[in-house]
Order: sequence, then C-alpha cells, then structure tokens
Amino acid sequence: MAQRNRAVSRAGLQLTHPMLPASTAAAPRTSWQYRPTGTRSRCANSPALPPISSAWPIGSRRAGWTPWRWSPLAYWIALFALLDAGSFTVLLVNARHVKNVSGRKSDVLDCQWLQQLMSYGLLRGAFRPADGVCALRSLARQRAMLLRSQSRYVQHMQKALTQMNIQLANVIADVVGATGPKILRAIVAGERDGHALAALQNVRIQASVEAIARSLQGTWRAEHWFALRQALEAFDLCGTQLAQCDTEIETQIERLHIIEDAPAKGKKRSRARNAPKFDLRTRLFQMCGVDLTRSDGIDVTTAPVVLSEIGPDLSRFPSDKHCASWLGLCPGHQDHGRQDDARQDQAQRPP
Repeated sequence: MAQRNRAVSRAGLQLTHPMLPASTAAAPRTSWQYRPTGTRSRCANSPALPPISSAWPIGSRRAGWTPWRWSPLAYWIALFALLDAGSFTVLLVNARHVKNVSGRKSDVLDCQWLQQLMSYGLLRGAFRPADGVCALRSLARQRAMLLRSQSRYVQHMQKALTQMNIQLANVIADVVGATGPKILRAIVAGERDGHALAALQNVRIQASVEAIARSLQGTWRAEHWFALRQALEAFDLCGTQLAQCDTEIETQIERLHIIEDAPAKGKKRSRARNAPKFDLRTRLFQMCGVDLTRSDGIDVTTAPVVLSEIGPDLSRFPSDKHCASWLGLCPGHQDHGRQDDARQDQAQRPP
C-alpha cells in the first residue's frame, strides 16, 4: 500500500545522466510528499489550480522546474495545454519507458518513480507538435470521422434498398454519385414509378432506361422506406458538417502560412471526391513552403493528413528513420511463433 508521506533513503545511490553537466546533475530526493489537487472533475481554468505566474508548491519557472506527465486516454490534454501555455517545458512520457516500478502499482508510486527518473535525467518526452498544428490535427481527425460516418450511412441506404428488393447498385456503380442521390430523394419524396425515376439518370450512365426501371421495382415496405429516409437525412447532415469543417481547416491553415507564393504548375490529376472544396494544394504550399503533391503517391488528400500529424517542422526527429517509425510506416518485426501486433507501436502515440 502506498503511503502519502514517507521518508525514502537514497544513501549511497548516485546516478548522473551522461548528457547533463556535473554542476546541474540532480541530487536524489530524501523525502516524498503527496498532495492531491482535486481537479479531476474541474476545468483546467478553475480556481482549484493556482495561477501559472504564482509560486507552485513543487517549484517555479525561475527554479527550473520541468513538469512531466503520464496519463492514460485523454485526461492529460487539458493539464498539458495549461502548463505549456505557462512557458513550462512539459514532457509527455511514454508509458513503456516508466512501467518498471517495483512493488504494487498505484498512482502515488508512479509519481514517485517518475520523479526519481526525472531527477536523474532518464526521461525523454514524446513528440507533440506545436499548438497550431495540434488544432489543425484535431480538425483533420474530425473530418476523417465525419467521412467514416457518412460511409456508414451509405451502407444503411444500400441495406434499405436491398430489403425493398430495389437493385439500384446493379445498374449504377455509385449510389451517391450524380444519379443515385436524385433517385433516392425522389423515392423518399414518394415517387414509385420506375420510368420516372430512371429519367433522372445522368448522361454518363451506360444502362438503359428500361434496365434502370426494372431494377427499381420493389416492395416499398414502409419500415424500410423510413430507414432509407433517415439514412439519407443523416448523410446530408454529414455533408453539411463536412463543409463547415473544411471552412475551419482552411482558416487554420491560413494562420500557419509562412509564404505568400503559389506552387508551380504540376501534373494534372483527377479531383478526389472527398477532397475539400477550396484550393488545398496552394494552402499547404504556403504553410510548409514545399509542394508535397509533387511526390509520387501523395495527393491533396494525403498531404494534409501527414502535415496535420507532424507539422512542417521536422527538426524534432533526429533522422528520416525516426520520423517513419513514429508514423508507423516501418515494417513490423514479427518472429515465428510469436503473436506480436505490428500496430502496437502506432497505438502508443499520444492523441
């Protein structure tokens, strides 16, 4: 059982980090003091936390105090942002590097173990981009979540059509292309005539009007029609939220731009369906000064994913191998007879 106040003897134990000068090597602490803050259910800006400019119980900025933090899930984000805004050098520690604490595991023992490792200079902070890039990353992840939700509602619409014996997918390759939404909205509005629905086809549809009309002869059960209507409404709502998210992403990228030039004319590529409606290629070039879309395999939908995760400044990575490893692009080392998950390292990245 962990004790809140206990004296820990460190006599005869001297460790010095090789990268630290002898004059700045931290001496081992001789006592521990545990003091709960009671901020679990409070906002980071609540009066429960003292102001950053005031003297903290552990130290102050002038005393060279470096906060460190290990926390599961996303509970650490609010406190991390609060301390980072106060000009602290905050370290987000990987749990793999500090899990070898002896005895029974508890939050108090973890804090004591972290403090001991930090005093010897044995902790290394995980990579976390700048605050502006973090905001862009949150918006990019929100957009990806909306796209996944929109694709699920497309599956719901296809299921409702199949349950009504409407085989629209046999004559139209994309249910949510140019022709599919028109037919679906007409069905939701109450149209049941197959020829009237087939007349809504686009000129690029190769199927004939008779083939489309035969595929639209269904049972028209009321419960499946209701499910189709709700799925279509949810699909439209995701489209509206995607447009709003694209506006926020464009605004955030403009805040991070460093140059005003435009990229050189590159290869003409087909426009991706899920790409934002604004000129994303120019905005990304003004943000990082390099046209990433000129690389093979990277288009306007791939480049913002990379930049929103790591940002334009790659100086935090010692080499390109470190960057590829952090992105999870390195092949997994799986030995025969072992069940190691190749995505385990990627799951350890902080949110």
